[in-house]
Amino acid sequence: MGKDNAMQLQMDKEKVTGGIRARRVVANIVLVLICLLCLIWFYLLFINASRSRADLSMGSFRVLPGNYFFKNFYNLMHNSSLTIWRGMLNSIIISGGTAVLCTYFSTLSAYAIHAYDFKLKGVLFTFILLIMTIPTQVSALGFIKLMRVVHLTDTFVPLILPSIAAPVTFFYMKQYMDSTLPIQIVEAARIDGSGEFRTFNTIVLPMMKPAIAVQAIFTFVGSWNNYFTPALILKSEENKTLPILIAKLRSADFLKFDMGQVYMMILLSIFPVIVVYLALSKFIVGGVALGSVKG
Repeated sequence: MGKDNAMQLQMDKEKVTGGIRARRVVANIVLVLICLLCLIWFYLLFINASRSRADLSMGSFRVLPGNYFFKNFYNLMHNSSLTIWRGMLNSIIISGGTAVLCTYFSTLSAYAIHAYDFKLKGVLFTFILLIMTIPTQVSALGFIKLMRVVHLTDTFVPLILPSIAAPVTFFYMKQYMDSTLPIQIVEAARIDGSGEFRTFNTIVLPMMKPAIAVQAIFTFVGSWNNYFTPALILKSEENKTLPILIAKLRSADFLKFDMGQVYMMILLSIFPVIVVYLALSKFIVGGVALGSVKG
């Protein structure tokens, strides 16, 4: 009987192991398919950036790259009507400033709601959430008029400073704090004589690195791809961002319109986003690993 039970346990163990392996295989296949679906659009963008204007005008599909990659790059760099590198620098300044201010002050606001008890706390939290329902287009006209009154049009200030008030980022940070930041840690720091800003900067921010990295990526990408507000604020050529320059290139005269340059410019515009993701992804992975160890 003992041998039979041992054999049965061994068989059950092999079944469980086989089921786990089968699920892993299926999961890996699904992940590979998802990765291919995500990467195929970048590959198609690269293919189109290497094709000639005449080839692209035919509307045909190509699997292999063309021979006009460096030619399109050369034509784009020597386009006298576009300031490519200046536009990329402007986009980096605006998106980087927006990401830093948005994540820091949203985390600070979430910390205030999380760590303090005061009257109308629930009302204030609900009010901030209600702001999330207001589209940007609704307040755009009043915002533009205000910027004209204070003489801030055609500057980067209206595109960076308002990012301090970001209800979506605030809500994400508040939910993350509720699950990962025990109030006892804050109280212990207070007992040890730590000031509130010192507690926030030296204790809370390091614990929030995974959430900050995620929101920094989202904020940077959202600001980088933003066309609506910069198109209303920025007027001079030296202050325009990459989305405005891409739209300007696409709206060129039909005789001067080169779709190869458009694809090349779009390809160049995604590299800073990839760099930001690669720089911050280690914090995301580290946060997931830390959470699994805690669990």
